[in-house]
Amino acid sequence: MKRIDKINAEIQRVMSELVAGGYIKDPRMQGFASVIRTDTTSDLSYCKVFVSIYGSEEQKKNTMLALKSASSFLRSELARRVSLRITPELVFIQDDSIEYSIKLDKILKDIKD
Repeated sequence: MKRIDKINAEIQRVMSELVAGGYIKDPRMQGFASVIRTDTTSDLSYCKVFVSIYGSEEQKKNTMLALKSASSFLRSELARRVSLRITPELVFIQDDSIEYSIKLDKILKDIKD
């Protein structure tokens, strides 16, 4: 396993713990959010954090705003929990792939019936 893959796995573990564990006290965190994957640049300057959010469109929007406003807090917690030379800047991206696959599965079941 490459070093960057190990870093991505560790960042994903910590981010999942922080996002789902109630560490963000922002009242805009309304939907259920989970970290799907992370993608860190090779120089560790940026890390894309792909987040799946369950809830209405308004809840998704508010949760994304809460995550973006809490990014400096999350970055400092990441620096405290993971020993890296450089702690990457966190960029949150909404990932709708799970919802898309559920929708696609439903369509295929409807076609089958």
